Amino acid sequence: MLDIETFDNLRGGNVAYKALAHPVAAASLAALASRAGRVAIFDPDGIAGPLLALCPGLDVEGVYVQDSLAVGQVRGGHAARALTCLRAAKVDSVLIAAFDAGRVVERLARFIAAGAQVLTLDGAKLPEAMLTNAARYLDAVNFATNFVFFREDGHFSTRLTTANYWAGYGAKAVRFFCRLYGAAGEVLAEWEDAAPAGAGGFVLDSAVVRARFGLGPFTGQLFMHAIGVAGHDVVKYALDTYASDNGASLSCTHDANAWPSERFAGLPAPRADERVILWVQNSHAVPIPAGALALDRMGAEKPVAIAQVIAPFATLAVDVAAVLPGVAWPAQVELRAGRHVVRPRYEVVRGGRTRIAHVNVERGDLRDDVGIKTLHAELGRGFLLPFPVLPRGRFKTLVQPTPMAVLEHNMPLRLDVFAPDGAKVVERFLGVLPRDHGLAVDLDDVLRPGVLADGGHAELVYDFRKGGEANGWLHALFRFEDRASGHAAESSFGGHIFNTIMTYKNEPQSYTGKAPGLSTRLFLKLGFGGRESFCVLIYPASGPWVDFSSTALELYDAAGVLVATAGLRIACSGSAIVYPAKYFAAEELNVAGESGYVLIRDTTCRLFGFHGVDDGAGGFSFDHMFGF
Repeated sequence: MLDIETFDNLRGGNVAYKALAHPVAAASLAALASRAGRVAIFDPDGIAGPLLALCPGLDVEGVYVQDSLAVGQVRGGHAARALTCLRAAKVDSVLIAAFDAGRVVERLARFIAAGAQVLTLDGAKLPEAMLTNAARYLDAVNFATNFVFFREDGHFSTRLTTANYWAGYGAKAVRFFCRLYGAAGEVLAEWEDAAPAGAGGFVLDSAVVRARFGLGPFTGQLFMHAIGVAGHDVVKYALDTYASDNGASLSCTHDANAWPSERFAGLPAPRADERVILWVQNSHAVPIPAGALALDRMGAEKPVAIAQVIAPFATLAVDVAAVLPGVAWPAQVELRAGRHVVRPRYEVVRGGRTRIAHVNVERGDLRDDVGIKTLHAELGRGFLLPFPVLPRGRFKTLVQPTPMAVLEHNMPLRLDVFAPDGAKVVERFLGVLPRDHGLAVDLDDVLRPGVLADGGHAELVYDFRKGGEANGWLHALFRFEDRASGHAAESSFGGHIFNTIMTYKNEPQSYTGKAPGLSTRLFLKLGFGGRESFCVLIYPASGPWVDFSSTALELYDAAGVLVATAGLRIACSGSAIVYPAKYFAAEELNVAGESGYVLIRDTTCRLFGFHGVDDGAGGFSFDHMFGF
């Protein structure tokens, strides 16, 4: 396990981790280690563990602390000593494990042996030109970063789409620093692009990048750092993977979670006619040792190690069946990731078509929450996990509940299905599913022929009629298949309490401000290369809320200029399929261009959405939307 602290739902992201793990800072850390010699570390902020995990080249004599209660604690493999013992350390240097450490240096001078040089982490800061707030280095806005699965191999291209949503929070001149890594972790290219001056759309296509830098084929990862931001400290994006060799493959995924995790779940085992490839991408400047990663059939507790060493920032394709032979759909697979990688992608190959999707963070901090069993009546059905049921004449829709917490032993669940007008058409109790369950529900087995011919949506909810436990981190995998072409897409997401004025802990959630999160800002990219974009918007409600949404569809161009606005009303507990071409004239969409987007805005309720593109020939992509 990599000794780092990244993110938790109470404190948010660990900025010190991002500062130490930043790829540009990695070279400075290595240089600092090379000149430190034998070094004593003073650890005023408790970051010696991640520092030594991410900079293993330091030759450490010991770790010293000022807090008397911390003496004896193990930090980075060393039992912490009292700071008063530092003067006796026989070392070449003393490293103060802190940024902006000028005052600490002054105060520590009399505790350092004569002749020892004093170093600080200020020597491993990013260049000032890469900082949004140079006055305070460990400000979260200085580390608005993310990784992107990026591929241009002669068969597939990838296309990142986002917007300068920071402009809406007051940012004036946002820039994207980009570094592209190849499969072996080598740097293929490095550049900066200016974001639109306003809240405009921004696109990076792997084919354009390859031509721009004269590159050969690659499958690797793109590191992005947004500079000059405000309001959000994560780079959010949608990523399309499309066939560049006239093939039929097409898929999209939501952004990679910016924080490495101990485990990930939601990886489907292959069907008999499928091959499932997990793309493991090292997120750090230190190698992943052989055996540090493992796959396990969910609930089996018999992890099988991945034998390869993975170099810094390198990419490895792992055939799931080769590691776990005999484990087949509808079984699920868990990745023991040891905090080495951000949310990985996986690739499913079937019948000449490839689709890309992502796994999700499996939380290690959650316990069963007995309060969910006795939620106040005003919270209605409580936690909901909504997902689309695509028009059944063309599509099959399947749902597979997925354990998403290390200590989640069972899931007591019910399936509620709704028509677009909000009427419940059926409900089915699914039972108290064990962690190792093999259930995947085909909506064809739940709904009568002809019901939801034009689509609708369904919701997973907790149902304790036969016991069971709950933790509020309800997740599922959703699979959609074109009945004629065989093309498929899949997505996964988690549940929340939706659209009640009453709150439970941090629910209902909001993108900004405190709960309840009764507003919507969702990003819908436009189509490209003749493909038409679309989304499904769901108005889930744990209890009664306003009868209809008051939803605005705002069409923006690549510069962030509002081109046109259209209105939409969705019934409470209902849904709607939105094709921009049905709401905006062709000339308006042409003005917006392929880098434009639709902002879905509603101040009366929180909507949930899934988006994708349709190629008009049986191919489509589909994943959950992001908001800002």
